[in-house]
Amino acid sequence: MTVLDFASMKAGWFVGNFEPTAYKTSQFEVCFKKHQKGEIWDLHYHTDVTEINLLVKGKMKFQNRILKENDIFIVEPYEISDPEFLEDCELVIVKTPSKNDKVNVIQK
Repeated sequence: MTVLDFASMKAGWFVGNFEPTAYKTSQFEVCFKKHQKGEIWDLHYHTDVTEINLLVKGKMKFQNRILKENDIFIVEPYEISDPEFLEDCELVIVKTPSKNDKVNVIQK
């Protein structure tokens, strides 16, 4: 058994084709992310990656829709990610494949 400290991972990402990682794979990435109410996030999209998100806690606005706890939302390549955190939020994010294809549209 291997035991790692989540705090040693980068920005909540702990599975994927990057370092440091708890499990290295090019097939997908996994992240646990906390966002504060009102946090500013850059508008962006991915060219190849599909992102599957589970809103574990909180409420947010995404693509003009209000999302609440237990909502799962899937963002396909070229769809704009424009989160607005209406409450403190916790998300589990899975991206497939594991690659850095993020394109910033507007930096806030």
